[in-house]
Amino acid sequence: MIALGNGNADATIVSTQICVSCVINPADCARFRADRAHNRADCAQIPADRARIRAERARILADRARIRADRARIRADRARIRADRARTPLGRLGRMANIKSIPVTALDGSSLDLSSFDGPLLVVNVASKCGLTPQYGKLEELAKSYGPRGLTVVGMPCNQFMGQEPGSADEIATFCSTTYGVTFPLLEKADVNGDARHPLYEELTKASDADGESGDVQWNFEKFLVGSDGEVVARFRPRTEPDAPEVVSAIEAAL
Repeated sequence: MIALGNGNADATIVSTQICVSCVINPADCARFRADRAHNRADCAQIPADRARIRAERARILADRARIRADRARIRADRARIRADRARTPLGRLGRMANIKSIPVTALDGSSLDLSSFDGPLLVVNVASKCGLTPQYGKLEELAKSYGPRGLTVVGMPCNQFMGQEPGSADEIATFCSTTYGVTFPLLEKADVNGDARHPLYEELTKASDADGESGDVQWNFEKFLVGSDGEVVARFRPRTEPDAPEVVSAIEAAL
């Protein structure tokens, strides 16, 4: 409150409410009022923001539900494919020749008759300079574990995938025996895809994997399990380890 007068005893006292900040600094007062107005506008916007957030959350939940439904549908499709494969032996496209009847050549150049192996075969395209090359060791373990029961592991060296099997027959044989102690038969190096595909793989690649996919070999160390009757009974993609439960159970069933 500010007293105004002319200095006389009877001076009239005029009391007026004046904003001190306006007297001191009118610009600060104006800025303060503008800030308050802005804050009120922000507060008014909060309900709208919350409604938008709730709508966004609802949309995310709906998307997740749709994704779960899509995954369920994919699983159902895969189950149906597996059921179809079970009803159609081998899950193959078209008629497949008896694998054991196809002529092959051993790594040393000699003729090899696959029908001389009475039990099932595990045919694998192999390579010496691949990230999956350590699978040689597990393949040898399978050969030793199941060989007495009739399984024969057969490796076919192939240089089609990034040139990861460049060696000669002698170099491949030496590498396999000294590095992994391989004793199972190795075939002559050949192509597994393309126009020059070996006849063995012309037939093997007709077989489907667990997802119902047939066709070209994807990479080194793809595995085909051939039954005692020369029919393909299972196909496993490269990254499936030789001792994976699905491989072992398929071998047990084929013996």
